Amino acid sequence: MELNSHDFNHYQAAFLPYRMKIKQPLYVLFLSVGSLSAVAQETCPAPKNTFVVEKRLPNGQIQVISNMTSIQQDNFAEFEGNVEILSQDSQIIANKARINRTTQQLIASGDVTYQTPQLSVTSQKVLLNTQNNRMEIADTQYEFTTMNARGQAELLVVDQTQGIELNGVTFSTCPKGDEDWLVHADSIKVKPDETRGVARNAFFYVQDIPIFYLPYYSFPVTDARETGLLFPQISSSSSNGFDFEQPYYLNLDPQYDATISPRYMSNRGLQLKTEFRYLTEQNSGQIDVEYLANDSDSSTGEDRYFYRLVHKGALSEDWQVNVDFNGISDDNYISDLGSDYYSSADTHLYRTLGLHYYSDALNMSLQLRDFEILGDHDDTYRALPELKLDYQTDLPAGFQFDIHSELARFDNANGTSPKATRAHIAPTLSFPYENSWGEFLAETSIMHTVYRQEDIEETALARNASRTLGQAKLYGALIFERDGNWLGSDVTQTLEPRVQYLYTSFEDQSDIGLYDTTRLFNDFAGLFRGQEFTGLDRISDKNQVTFGVTSRIIDKDNREQFKLSLGQIFYLEDNKVTAASKEDDRSALAAELDWRIGSKWSAHTEAQVSTQTDKIERSSVGLEYRLAHDKMVQISHRYVRDLSGEKISQMGLTASWPITQDWYWVGRWYRDMDRHRTIESYTGLQYESCCWALRIVAQRQLTSRFDDNGLQSTDEFDSGIAVQFLFKGIGGDSSGRDMLEDGLFGYRQPYLLD
Repeated sequence: MELNSHDFNHYQAAFLPYRMKIKQPLYVLFLSVGSLSAVAQETCPAPKNTFVVEKRLPNGQIQVISNMTSIQQDNFAEFEGNVEILSQDSQIIANKARINRTTQQLIASGDVTYQTPQLSVTSQKVLLNTQNNRMEIADTQYEFTTMNARGQAELLVVDQTQGIELNGVTFSTCPKGDEDWLVHADSIKVKPDETRGVARNAFFYVQDIPIFYLPYYSFPVTDARETGLLFPQISSSSSNGFDFEQPYYLNLDPQYDATISPRYMSNRGLQLKTEFRYLTEQNSGQIDVEYLANDSDSSTGEDRYFYRLVHKGALSEDWQVNVDFNGISDDNYISDLGSDYYSSADTHLYRTLGLHYYSDALNMSLQLRDFEILGDHDDTYRALPELKLDYQTDLPAGFQFDIHSELARFDNANGTSPKATRAHIAPTLSFPYENSWGEFLAETSIMHTVYRQEDIEETALARNASRTLGQAKLYGALIFERDGNWLGSDVTQTLEPRVQYLYTSFEDQSDIGLYDTTRLFNDFAGLFRGQEFTGLDRISDKNQVTFGVTSRIIDKDNREQFKLSLGQIFYLEDNKVTAASKEDDRSALAAELDWRIGSKWSAHTEAQVSTQTDKIERSSVGLEYRLAHDKMVQISHRYVRDLSGEKISQMGLTASWPITQDWYWVGRWYRDMDRHRTIESYTGLQYESCCWALRIVAQRQLTSRFDDNGLQSTDEFDSGIAVQFLFKGIGGDSSGRDMLEDGLFGYRQPYLLD
């Protein structure tokens, strides 16, 4: 029979104070803040939950369902056989239940199960006293239905005024009967409306061996961030020696937090690393400060530091501000002590303050661009300030009018190089046309630039210089398609020829300094760029035609299976701008190939080949076999015939593979083929079960340190080993990066197919 609160009104009042409020005491007590996981564990048993809130009862009301019901003199009610007691957000299932109106007690017995959407508890007896709003469950087995966590408690007490108390309690995230680690505490108490609970006399066991003892332990009881220790990071290297870092997290406010990380290095001393983050509706940012006093590995015992400020904010719907400001004590800080934001291959650190305005027709940016230079790079200029204005509007008959303008002040940190103020404006009239079978662009521009240069006494530069150039461009592309067959499958094949004519007038620019200008390399896309330099200090004269063609193989799901592009520039006249002069009447032949070779293999190749000497100038090759997200082998090679007077020829091998269900391996090896030496070797081994994980990483790589003259070493190596350990469910390190991304070169996907 079914007895609801309307029919059973004699006993309804007895249940009004009864609210099953076990919300998340243990669920968040040991909730992990991160994971080492690189391999998903599919064999971990998931907790079972048979209770789903289908119909919420009004607050304070219950519904009782049983096979048999007996009511005696309006004082007792007894239920027997498949007893089910439902409240607003919980359920009790038992063999028997008895309600005493006089004592206001409910006793459920015989294979009792108490369930909420988060928690399942089994016992032989549950006692609920509505007079003092107290529920007691003895000798319980509990399991959290939203995570792999379970344990036992000699007594579980829920009191509406005192909160929740567990006595003789154990906890583990390991599978039942296979508890590799276990926490046992005399008592755990969680008071109502408190964000933290207290455990007393807690022992932590690994394989039944007590590891440490905490007489008093405070822990979070909500899913909100809480102050406390994060997992430490342990490593060892030839440069730093034994390396131990212990992060401590501070939850200061819902909108900002901080992490303080003391770091001890046996070869260098004690370093302090701090991180402060904030997030509001309009702003976000982070402040990092790192400081190492009296570096023991330095002959001078110097103090070493690093700081960083990153801020992004919206002043209004159209106005935004951004800050990226970095500072460092010395050139070798990153190579010696490491960084989460820069690598030893970087040559400078940004110092940028920007104000931006965006609208449909007008974009504006005002920036202060400075750099912290690493090594001997005195020719690097800072822009203090740099103002850019871009305006665009549509004209009748499909024409478009654009104006690009810049105003910048360039200064050099060494104080002796020339300085300049540069103003530039470039109005452009264009006619763009595009549809499904091709595109066309006709464009003409006038580029006028004015310089005022200072500190030029010992140079051939002019104090006042100006330059006015005209440019015209015609670009066209067609797309032809046909049905075909590719490796036994029906596909669509495209042929996409494109041609561009570009003319830029000449003006002597030898009296203008180089402030933000370097030469660009031409890959296939760069052939149609129309500019050979970054910045505006050199605009090369051009009279050239560029031809290119792309062919694609597209399957029935509209995915590219194959793409091949070839292109070359033909120079109709020799360049007169000295910095852009060339010996040949054509550029190197640029080629790119991407191929999805079946479902597991993919390849990417790009090369620039001189048609005069038939020699490769630049090339890169990547071949990857990927069986699954964690099963991958990649072979790569990159080659540059001349890069600042040096030849680059490097071979790389990267692999990621699970050894067994629980063991996972990552390896990477790079070799300098020109110097016949290994420049990076990296291997990582990870074990992961349902309840704990271990990662060991070993590597050896070039340090790229700078000497006293600012020159970078190419012969100094550093080797080290790092260990990371995690008990799942009692904290972790959420900042850990994937092993594939670590190291000097990291992992890059080789193909660019759409």
